[in-house]
Amino acid sequence: LIKPSFNSSLEKVFVLHGLNLTQTSRHIYFVFILILYLFTIFINSTLILTIVLEKMLRDPMYLFLCNLCINGIIGASSFYPKILYDISFDSHVITYIGCLTQILVIYFYVYCEFTNLTMMAYDRYVAICRPLHYHCIMTIRKVWTLILLTWLFSLLEVTIGIVPTVRLPLCGVDIDKLYCSNWAVVQLSCVDTTGNNIAGFIFICSHFFQALLILISYVNIIKASLRSRADRRKFMQTCLPHIITLANFSTSIFFDSIYARYGSNTSLLALRNIMSVEFLVVPPLLNPIIYGMKLTQIQNRVRQMFYIEVAVVRLR
Repeated sequence: LIKPSFNSSLEKVFVLHGLNLTQTSRHIYFVFILILYLFTIFINSTLILTIVLEKMLRDPMYLFLCNLCINGIIGASSFYPKILYDISFDSHVITYIGCLTQILVIYFYVYCEFTNLTMMAYDRYVAICRPLHYHCIMTIRKVWTLILLTWLFSLLEVTIGIVPTVRLPLCGVDIDKLYCSNWAVVQLSCVDTTGNNIAGFIFICSHFFQALLILISYVNIIKASLRSRADRRKFMQTCLPHIITLANFSTSIFFDSIYARYGSNTSLLALRNIMSVEFLVVPPLLNPIIYGMKLTQIQNRVRQMFYIEVAVVRLR
């Protein structure tokens, strides 16, 4: 039998098949995921408030870091609320509009994260390779312009990427993931998807170019950091967190993309779920922890904030 076009249906919904929990395990997973989400929001918000409230933390690096944390909250919020709802109400359904919205927010987070990491690599390159010209090149106005362009460029990318998907007639409703992804929806199409594949290839090439710029920046940074002990210390304190963040995010995105296209649906469900959500869970959680541990000024300011809070509570 030929399935009717999904777009011709009045009830446009998708069924997510990535979640298979018993009644007992649902409560455990709900509490664990809720704590993880709240902790992710808390540590990112703490770092954002620290940078905003501390006048000494107005250097370009800290502003890019603040933007990274804001984007981390967006990425976490694109995944956690829906999975918490599904676990709580044992629901595996998402509306067509809801699915497209989730795709838009997730891909905006991914594009914004990668572009912001590119800007941070450029900032570290100027700081270490051209230290005497750093404040002339990386002015506050230029930093805000770069941050604005990061958001606008990411929004443009996700809009261009989702428009061909919206126009596809769909013949299925089953998605083998915990959340909606562009590729999963494209696979449900009744027609040829060559245009979508070409658009995806263009995006891959653009981000490969960004990765190449980051690689070139760090080759020059490493060469420059070998000149003196001060440069090596600056590299270890400010560049190492960026390298860890970039490596973690790039690796998780790479494996999710490869697994979505070539992975087997018959493999372990737990492995599939972990590989598909790693880039939405780990970077927003890990980034503020890494930078908070490595950057002394942030550590000192966070300690001051909590000491003041504790003192106020005791006085009351």
